[in-house]
Amino acid sequence: MVRIGINPLTWTNDDLPELGEQNSLETCLTEAKLAGYEGVELGRKFPRDPAALGPILKKHALSLVSGWYSARLLERSVEDEIKAMQAHATLLKSLGAQVMVFCEVSRCVHGDRGIPLSKRPKLAQTEWKQLCERLDAVAAALEKQRLKMAYHHHMGTVIQAEDEVDRMMDSTKNVGLLLDSGHLTFAGGDPMRALKRHAKRIVHVHCKDIRKDKLAQAKKNDLSFLDAVLGDVFAVPGDGSVDFDPILAALANQNYQGWLVVEADQDPAKAHPLTHARIGHDCLRPLAKRYWTK
Repeated sequence: MVRIGINPLTWTNDDLPELGEQNSLETCLTEAKLAGYEGVELGRKFPRDPAALGPILKKHALSLVSGWYSARLLERSVEDEIKAMQAHATLLKSLGAQVMVFCEVSRCVHGDRGIPLSKRPKLAQTEWKQLCERLDAVAAALEKQRLKMAYHHHMGTVIQAEDEVDRMMDSTKNVGLLLDSGHLTFAGGDPMRALKRHAKRIVHVHCKDIRKDKLAQAKKNDLSFLDAVLGDVFAVPGDGSVDFDPILAALANQNYQGWLVVEADQDPAKAHPLTHARIGHDCLRPLAKRYWTK
């Protein structure tokens, strides 16, 4: 079974707070439900207390899908990381989420408009073993809490390119993969190739579209990640160049069971949230019905 959820980025942006500041959590959840979604990921306007957030989600008949966690395993020990993530893990599992969106953000540049993506950090050869061992240890600790690590390869971080995703996955055994069609395409990778290579370990999926013309401009002008976002490089499924039909067909063929999450960093002043939420939902829902109800 797959369920279709959405990330609050359609309404408000975590890295660029000025985008969608006028949109309340109530608006986000009401419109997410109107657009047909079954669940939402966390965003900056969500309360982080299960006792507060649970009734809010219940009121809107929405499930908690997951939520982003910024890890710093290049800077601190496994024990310190586990301690740092505990409140987040407790929130997720208390409200029924089964995966944690996990990203190593040491030295990252995706939140800095002054640094182009060409200057993003890369791991030294000597750092790979240490990071992968630590990721595996944290993933094992999460498993004991009935949560799966869904590692998010992300622009502007140390795990961005397809070959880096491959190396991380080949060097770990407990780490689950979050497949993000938009970020992998932006990085010059092939979502289908990554899907086929790591199908058995994909535990979460972000369905993010790309506008090819805007991507070409972002690369030509050597933009920062946030300036690329402001330049409309990302879109919801059905509004860009990514073909989601073969992606969902392959996921179903590999018996993927979990969430398909619509996500697009866009300016809600230019991309009307409810309209674009519906575009993304209406792109994925027929494909999900076709491939998971045979």
